[in-house]
Amino acid sequence: MIGDEGEQIGVMPPFEALRLARTKNLDLVEISPTAQPPVCRIMDYGKYLYQQEKKEREAKKHQKTITVKEVKFRINVDDHDYETKKNHVLRFLDEGDKVKATIFFRGREMTRTSLGRTILERLIRDVEPQSIVEFRPRQEGNTLHAILAPKKSAAEREKEKEKEAKQKAKAERQEKMLQEKMAQAKLAPEKKDEQAAPAEAAAVGAPNPGSQV
Repeated sequence: MIGDEGEQIGVMPPFEALRLARTKNLDLVEISPTAQPPVCRIMDYGKYLYQQEKKEREAKKHQKTITVKEVKFRINVDDHDYETKKNHVLRFLDEGDKVKATIFFRGREMTRTSLGRTILERLIRDVEPQSIVEFRPRQEGNTLHAILAPKKSAAEREKEKEKEAKQKAKAERQEKMLQEKMAQAKLAPEKKDEQAAPAEAAAVGAPNPGSQV
């Protein structure tokens, strides 16, 4: 028998345990029915269920649903279009999604499938730091495709983002402090000149003892 504060009460008959729970306006819940003797705990069962549901909702909130994003290439893709599509692949990977890089062959392009394989192999090399290859380029009918997955887990990416945010905030604070010091250093000579000006004026206006008759 376990009390509502987690304390060990000891072995007692079921009717006494139930009476003790009722005196505290709580429930008697069997938490380990296969134990000898069975283990029960005094608790607010409704509150317990609510807390469990809340934990499950929080866990689902932090779960990332991995989807497969498709990026299509052509065998005659130019460098600019290739770079644009490669950046799409990198963005999807950074967001934690898998990427299906696909090349469709039309008509006579089926005789040049080696060009498509070259493009996908180039893509795999270019995004290697951010990805792992789940399926190398393989052909199905008139389609050649490869599957890429993020190299880092969602938790690792989140830690990196937090680290980058902290570093950025630190750099901004240092920059602000430097600007404040520069502003103070600029004001110091001006204040010194302002303090010296009245003294000089007083010195000019004062009579010269040697010139008196």
